[in-house]
Amino acid sequence: MARHSPSPLELSQLFLQKYGRPESIGWAPNQRLRFGYYSPADVYEATVAKLVRPGYSWIDIGGGQDIFPDNAGLARSLVSRCSLVVAVDPSENVRENDFVHERVQSLIEEYRSDREFDLATLRMVVEHVQEPERVVGAIRRLLRPGGLAVLLTVNLWSPIATISRLTPFRLHHPIKRLIWGGEEEDTFPVRYLMNTRRKLRGFFEAEGFREAEFRFLDDLSAFGRFRILNLAELSLWKLMSTLGLHYPENCLLGVYERGTDSAAAARI
Repeated sequence: MARHSPSPLELSQLFLQKYGRPESIGWAPNQRLRFGYYSPADVYEATVAKLVRPGYSWIDIGGGQDIFPDNAGLARSLVSRCSLVVAVDPSENVRENDFVHERVQSLIEEYRSDREFDLATLRMVVEHVQEPERVVGAIRRLLRPGGLAVLLTVNLWSPIATISRLTPFRLHHPIKRLIWGGEEEDTFPVRYLMNTRRKLRGFFEAEGFREAEFRFLDDLSAFGRFRILNLAELSLWKLMSTLGLHYPENCLLGVYERGTDSAAAARI
């Protein structure tokens, strides 16, 4: 197990904190638990929880009004460990973020600070990025040497991402609302310029980062609101897992460690 990955115990603890005890929760998390399945969001949250240390400075990029949309309790707990948490997002809904110490409505490329951060997080953000080199350059500028950037995003080659690329943007929210719910103001254009492991590693390594952790996380959310379909999807996932196969629909979780400026210069 890589040092940045949550252990089975840490995932189990995250589940209890997020959903409650099995005997008192709804059918959907209970069904997932019976199959031993944790969602990409669960794994991302457990990873961030493992990395946040007391006294850390943390910048959350593109999270809008939330850090973890479905886990406010964990967000508040982790923020309480930190000396500073800043949310940066171009959307004005960042002003409604009541978890963080500072809120900045800005593109991360345009945000300036004299402070160095220990941790940067990007949850379902990089699929919207138009200028990857500038974004990763900004993250390097804001992180201290040895600091970590943690991101969760969709896989370019997953079926839903493929459908998304072929579907006019005006239809994205109606489809999203049917499958996952959510508000129209939270649906943004997608670019998919960073949505493979090779692309991510290339952009980060060009700025002197190293890939400290990378995982494909099977995503069974498409039918998560429909009990019978979700059961069928979980059953198929279990069979594929037994055979050592990735589920076709999956997300990418990456952890990238910033090197020293001298190490970055040596790469040029």
